[in-house]
Amino acid sequence: MELKRISRGGVRRGGRKQTGTAITLHREGASTHFPIIVHSHLGWDWVWQRPQQFHSRLSKTHPILFVEGPIVSEQLRTSRVTLREISDYPNIVVLQMEIPAARWSDGAWVDAERRRLVQSVLEGPLGRSFENPVQWFYDPMAVTSFLGHMDEAAVVYDCMDELSKFKGAPPELVRRERELLNAADVVFAGGPKMAKSKSRYNSNCHSYGCGVDIKHFGKACHAATKIPKDMAGFSGPVLGYFGVVDERLDYELLAKLADHNAGWNVAIVGPHTKVDPADFPKRDNLHFLGGRDYAQLPSYAKAFDVCMMPFAKNEATEFINPTKALEYMATGTPIVSTDIEDVVLQFSDVVSIATDHEEFLAACEQSIEQPCAARIEAGLKLAKNNSWESIVAQLEKHVEDVLTSRESVASSSAA
Repeated sequence: MELKRISRGGVRRGGRKQTGTAITLHREGASTHFPIIVHSHLGWDWVWQRPQQFHSRLSKTHPILFVEGPIVSEQLRTSRVTLREISDYPNIVVLQMEIPAARWSDGAWVDAERRRLVQSVLEGPLGRSFENPVQWFYDPMAVTSFLGHMDEAAVVYDCMDELSKFKGAPPELVRRERELLNAADVVFAGGPKMAKSKSRYNSNCHSYGCGVDIKHFGKACHAATKIPKDMAGFSGPVLGYFGVVDERLDYELLAKLADHNAGWNVAIVGPHTKVDPADFPKRDNLHFLGGRDYAQLPSYAKAFDVCMMPFAKNEATEFINPTKALEYMATGTPIVSTDIEDVVLQFSDVVSIATDHEEFLAACEQSIEQPCAARIEAGLKLAKNNSWESIVAQLEKHVEDVLTSRESVASSSAA
């Protein structure tokens, strides 16, 4: 078993300094400092978003074991586990497992193997930090492996996306999510529409959208922040997007934006997944720049004259509540979005909403020529009132309420 230490964000696997095999987590004895085992379909090194934002902050008072979904390897004959410390967050250990491709089609074996690998790790010294943990699920596919098998004190389901609607989602996901919803002690939904849907299966369901690191994204307004070299040469207005590049984007709209005005630059910053770059529209003024580290995003946003949310209207965006909405607001830049329901419900006073391509083009043109100072100011205020810290404190209180309620029941039974 390997143990490596990594720094936050954008670091690629491999080539890290090995620091030994013993991990010590800072654990306080108070019941409010409960340990957390996270089951995430997103790797820690992937785009810095909701799981990382929440658990980097929760780790200030909670030991966290962040269990990534399995990686399928053609080279392995037996499974392998790697443990990685996060140097910026000493209370977090990331567990990555690799499973032989030859066994991947055997679903029952995979479920059992995922559990065996994690339990084998917790049989060692690390396990002392994770007795009676709170199991915190992002990945419903992990339910069969772990629900009820970790001596957990409570179960949290943090539903950030309607994963069953995503391209390539396994058919089994719907049934497993229903099982998770029925078993969870508390459910956090990524937006109001999601909360309404999930509350049909769990009455203790709460809507918590995304927060924002106002200090970080506010760097886009600072004179000292430099525009990245790959955008510094652009002449003319920049219509920008940062985030994951996948089936949720409207690629026809991106092409129309580039065609509408040859003097515009349409800049797409983010890693691609589940889409083929060969299929991206090709225009001289349409730039797919690839993934960038979270730390670099304010520099890119500084170059944007308009921040875009050019989402397609499809199954994958039906429940989307974009993290980037508040991040864009914190940059003090005009924002234009397609009419995604949660954006309309929450941000219509700040974001220019377009119901079709022509309205989107017109809104971008208006935002470039005459940006609305009142909307920008309202966005800055909204961002300041929605910090990640305030949201995490509320989530933590919900979990503490569950644990306190269980302790009260246990005390009454003992009496």
